[in-house]
Amino acid sequence: MTLRAQVAQGCSLNESLALSGLFPSMGVRRCAICEESGSVNTMVASAGALLENAVCEKPSGLPRFLKQVIVLLLGGEVGTILEALFVPLLTLDQVF
Repeated sequence: MTLRAQVAQGCSLNESLALSGLFPSMGVRRCAICEESGSVNTMVASAGALLENAVCEKPSGLPRFLKQVIVLLLGGEVGTILEALFVPLLTLDQVF
């Protein structure tokens, strides 16, 4: 059953949100307080802004992770190139 249907049948908004399991408990509690005080419009607007900020900040961890992976890969390549250069130089004294 959807939230809209539950509220239309007379269930309170915070109970519907809690039953859905899609919303954090802090949001459900804020909804209950705002229902009691009559400021649901303000709560919905502020909750929307908080969720939008959370969604916008979520992908910011991916570039940091990719940066670390790229640095490790480049470090491995540089190490391989240095090994390819210095191993023949170090074995050169064994030839003569």
